[in-house]
Amino acid sequence: MSQSRHVPVMLQRCLDLLAPALEEPGAVVVDCTLGLGGHSEALLERFPEVRLVALDRDKEALRLSGERLAPYGERATLVHAVYDELPDVLDRLGVPRVQGVLFDLGVSSMQLDEADRGFAYAQDAPLDMRMDQTAGMSAAEVLNTYPPGELVRILRAYGEEKQAKRIVSAVVREREKEPFSNSARLVELIRAALPQAAKRTGGNPAKRTFQALRIEVNGELSVLERAIPAAVETLGVGGRIAVLSYHSLEDRLVKQVFAAGAANTAPPGLPVVPERYAPRLKLLTRGAELPTEEEIAENRRAAPARLRGAQRIRESIG
Repeated sequence: MSQSRHVPVMLQRCLDLLAPALEEPGAVVVDCTLGLGGHSEALLERFPEVRLVALDRDKEALRLSGERLAPYGERATLVHAVYDELPDVLDRLGVPRVQGVLFDLGVSSMQLDEADRGFAYAQDAPLDMRMDQTAGMSAAEVLNTYPPGELVRILRAYGEEKQAKRIVSAVVREREKEPFSNSARLVELIRAALPQAAKRTGGNPAKRTFQALRIEVNGELSVLERAIPAAVETLGVGGRIAVLSYHSLEDRLVKQVFAAGAANTAPPGLPVVPERYAPRLKLLTRGAELPTEEEIAENRRAAPARLRGAQRIRESIG
């Protein structure tokens, strides 16, 4: 996999959002989703004084980005961890507070491009989808063993798939004949199960089901629910966080955490707002920022991206 093909999404905008916090001497920035190291490399390059801590649950990604970031030596610390483990990682490294945090929640290009991982619906591959292939259940096991009601819930909640019931009844019928092992059979089944009208609504009809399975297999939303508030807590005052998400479920979660941090929680009618009710965050983006048309033309994976940023403006009290 050539790393030059990997164009990090909304790179310039992410760097600009984080810049005011990273120009301080001794600043530490965390890349919670290292992937192939595109964002990390750009951070080290643009901010020559900054120290980087980067996490990934995928050992192959760590190996490849380790080679890419080797020229930066001691300035880069790469850690095999899921991003909700950030507080423990910083604790072990003796870093009490950080100045910048970046999340890019897209599936790494490497995982989509490596046929044998089973993330992509465009080519046949074993149905695995685990980001850390040393742990947990594969997508095939989920399809073959989950009760129908649970599969319907997952497709609706994580894939926003309106035809979940149809797809699941076809899956249940087929898995009784022979368990699922490869992606092509699942794609075929979905095509056959959907009514004509549903197939006309743009994109591959299997896309939503594959998204749902990926989120379930990797526990992505529950990890994210813990990770975003934990990351906000690691920011020093003046520190900034930027989050790129790629579907409405992730974006909604990020929006809720940021909005709660930026809210004044004082009971109405107080003449002066006591410190403990004052907002801890300031929003840096109006709603979610979208990629430009030029960027989407250059990198089609940028199309669904949504970027939100926030700045820590005071410590938590109580």
